[in-house]
Amino acid sequence: MDAVDDLALLRREGDALLAAATDLDAPVEGCPGWDVAELVWHVAALHHFWAAVVADRVTDADEARRLRRSPPPRPERADLSAFAAERLDRLVEVLSATDPATPVWSWTDRRDVGFVRRRMAQETMVHRWDAESVGGRTPQRFEPAAAADGVDEFLEHFTPRRRADRPQLRANVHLHATDTPGEWIVEPGEDGLTVRREHTKGDAAVRGPAGDLLLVLWGRRPLDGLDVLGDRSAAEALVA
Repeated sequence: MDAVDDLALLRREGDALLAAATDLDAPVEGCPGWDVAELVWHVAALHHFWAAVVADRVTDADEARRLRRSPPPRPERADLSAFAAERLDRLVEVLSATDPATPVWSWTDRRDVGFVRRRMAQETMVHRWDAESVGGRTPQRFEPAAAADGVDEFLEHFTPRRRADRPQLRANVHLHATDTPGEWIVEPGEDGLTVRREHTKGDAAVRGPAGDLLLVLWGRRPLDGLDVLGDRSAAEALVA
């Protein structure tokens, strides 16, 4: 896959999210139960948390939990966008000044600042899409390389955490980005799902632009509109 500048992506997507967050009372279709104000607060609180983790070089899980349980005071609605902009600035500043190899806590097996850079760029990018989709608007499409990296990150860090109450994958699924390099085979294993980055035949195949694959995985759009070949039930189980 093509390399992605996570810091540039975070900066660009964060600015675009805030530019789109004009009607704080509008519901956010991609995040049921949230309005735009809740979306902005969620992103700002995450930016605040991860900036603190990196700045303080937090490696202890208990300390990370303490930070999560002590968010900053939520600003008044009129001040929310300015607060979020400050948190974005701070996160970009801290990440820019820190070696990506620096050890820090994370909830995955990868525990370094490089994980934080990638995770926050991807989180912000998807929520930018949410903000731009409010009111039936057509959001700007993801950059293909960034979207492919998002698919890769999702499969690496989120697929193994699938909930037990969701449909279980019982067949292989091949995901294939059609607008940029990116292919993955997802298959069931004894300890959950495994992912290999390769071109190979699966029981099901899902083909489409990387951005559409990413939106399907994050539950922002249905499989309809992508090319689904073979065992459709396997593709549906993967994205359920």
